[in-house]
Amino acid sequence: MKNFIILFFFSTMSFAQNISNTNYISFVNPLIGTQKMGHVFPGVTTPFGMVQLSPETNYMNMFVDQKYNPEAYAYCAGYQYEDNTIFGFAHTHLSGTGHSDLGDFLVMPTTGTLNLEPGQAHLPKSGFHTQFSHQNETAQVGYYKVKLDDYEITAELTASDRVGFHQYTFPQSEQAHIILDMMYSIYNYEDKNVWTFIRVENDSTITGYRQTNGWARTRTEYFAMKFSKPFESYGHKKYDVTPYRGFYRQFNQEENFPEMAGKNIRAYFNFKTEENEKIKIKLALSSVSMQGALLNLETEIPHWDFDKTKLETQSKWNSELSKVEVETLTLAEKENFYTALYHTMLSPILYEDVDGSYRGLDQNIHTSDGFTNYTVFSLWDTYRALHPLFNLIQPKRNNDMIKSMLAHHDQSVHKMLPVWSHYANENWCMIGYHSVSVIADALAKETTNVDINKALQACVNTSSVPYYPGMKQYMEKGYVAEDISGSSVSKTLEYAYDDWCIAQIAKKAGQKEILEEYLNRAENYNKVYDPEIGYMRPKLSDGSWRKNFEPLDTEGQGFIEGNALNYGLYVPQNLDQMISMMGGKDQFSKHLDYIFTTPLEDQYIEKNEDITRDGMIGSYVHGNEPGHHIPYLYNWTNQPWKTQERVRMIMNTMYQNKVDGLCGNDDAGQMSAWYIFSALGFYPVTPGSNDYAIGSPMVQWAVIHLENGKTLKINTVNQSSTAVYVQKITINGIALKGNTITYDALKNGGEIVFYLGSKPKK
Repeated sequence: MKNFIILFFFSTMSFAQNISNTNYISFVNPLIGTQKMGHVFPGVTTPFGMVQLSPETNYMNMFVDQKYNPEAYAYCAGYQYEDNTIFGFAHTHLSGTGHSDLGDFLVMPTTGTLNLEPGQAHLPKSGFHTQFSHQNETAQVGYYKVKLDDYEITAELTASDRVGFHQYTFPQSEQAHIILDMMYSIYNYEDKNVWTFIRVENDSTITGYRQTNGWARTRTEYFAMKFSKPFESYGHKKYDVTPYRGFYRQFNQEENFPEMAGKNIRAYFNFKTEENEKIKIKLALSSVSMQGALLNLETEIPHWDFDKTKLETQSKWNSELSKVEVETLTLAEKENFYTALYHTMLSPILYEDVDGSYRGLDQNIHTSDGFTNYTVFSLWDTYRALHPLFNLIQPKRNNDMIKSMLAHHDQSVHKMLPVWSHYANENWCMIGYHSVSVIADALAKETTNVDINKALQACVNTSSVPYYPGMKQYMEKGYVAEDISGSSVSKTLEYAYDDWCIAQIAKKAGQKEILEEYLNRAENYNKVYDPEIGYMRPKLSDGSWRKNFEPLDTEGQGFIEGNALNYGLYVPQNLDQMISMMGGKDQFSKHLDYIFTTPLEDQYIEKNEDITRDGMIGSYVHGNEPGHHIPYLYNWTNQPWKTQERVRMIMNTMYQNKVDGLCGNDDAGQMSAWYIFSALGFYPVTPGSNDYAIGSPMVQWAVIHLENGKTLKINTVNQSSTAVYVQKITINGIALKGNTITYDALKNGGEIVFYLGSKPKK
């Protein structure tokens, strides 16, 4: 790899000095996490941008011989670093998710005899795909460049919020083509396309849409596409059988016919090019209409100056990344930090046109009123640290996200807040109803101006839908029964935490009856704890414990993507009580030690693709979210110093500045948000409260520029790779007592100083 990152070196300076004109994007490596489990896309976008334009390195089917193809899992973001082929550049992606969708509007430039078949990656020149080398690949924030070897074409990409901007430098050719593949999808399978449509508006403009049935069941995406040079001819091939074609059959629709329609279409546009001639393409997205896509295109990039858009996008990123300035012991640590911060701003994404119109969950067109609409809410992951991080560095944007969630509720026929929503769809992935956690956390920190009573009612509605998995039994019995609904223990624990969040909102709203009801529901974790074996375990509808229980197994034991050893520690709303019922502080410390020091045997994880060795320390699984709070739980025991050494160990081993440098799915920014908080020295173990648990900062110093105009400074004394133990903390010169720090101590700025040493302060 060369030239994908520019390195800047600075002499040592006081943490209080302002780094003016620093190029923060130079410390970001977009390729971190593009291999193995990371699923991070290396392409281009703006912060939280609708367009996420990136190369696709394979044309992978989700099913082979009607069976799930496990190789598809590696392509959740469309790109794998170990590949040497590119099939084109698509405009929509999910970054770091364990399941996937999207990959819309694949654009591929070619030369020579037109070939509309993608071919097979292991067979060079078997289709329109091309070989490429990482030696000729550049990945920067807001800019991607690669040489397409088979065609001698240089591809360059950048983007505005809603428009992907392509620049292709061609060789001399009498047969140059731009292929628009309307069939390509991430997690592709037969009949994923419901319908596609293309209009040729003139000799350089086309519009259209695509409707798919996937993770998002009913998803319609519109586009508008402009070429910098008129095409000489065009056409398409349709890959579906249409028994009835009406009177369209009287036309030759495959060549130079300005309407193209069908389930599966690949279109092409032909050019003649001079040596080193550049053909530029602007492709805009809209959830509303083709007209909306045209408006987005003409509003955001009315010109053909590629470099201008690139610089504007990189300036946007630099502005967002500069909200947190840090100095670290090594350049690699700084690159890890800013890459993680970059990952936290890839989603949720903007989901409205420039005029504020957007497609709602009810599939009707709405206009945002007093907020900007967002989508892609991977809430089972992101409520833990990503949204709490937004409350610190992106409160206005997080407020808009909460209003987007409330709009989702109002448009929902179920009257539910989002569970896992994207592109005007609810996909119902994972468990819990964690929108309530995001809302409770923002209300606790007073970073949202939503109507608290309306928000509370939306939360109550969400927690009361009887057909939501296990909810009827949960409301009746106080627990989810395993013989009624799988992953019953995980559901009970997460429902109970979410209920505590609703209680916090009710308390703030002065709604005493709701407060009492949901405080009682928040105690339901007790119903699935078996004191005889010392573990949370699944219970049956008759009140008996399920037999044949193995607490170490991550499959089929009442937990989703986890086991009783890890997931059984999920009672963030009442940690003191959980520790007490599990034997007290000293016994609980031993339990935590066992988790970190005892390897989990292969037989307990072999059936779970979300839990892999590269994300594990002993039996602790950092590569998956249910355990992210566990290293901080020593703070509630008599050995808080163990949190400090565990956190530093995880930062050093689970986050690396290389293509396989993430230990698991980034899961829409949650994995990276954990790193940002931990590097700064504290973590939100219980979102919805005002408290953060103390860890051990990795930075030498940090300056956080708060949206209220205040500046929060974090300094360390005696920082080194071995001095990981906190000896003392002062906030504005006053010594901190205890192992937590409050949001109130942060929101008005000031100075936090961590005094570190090489030996624990016991």
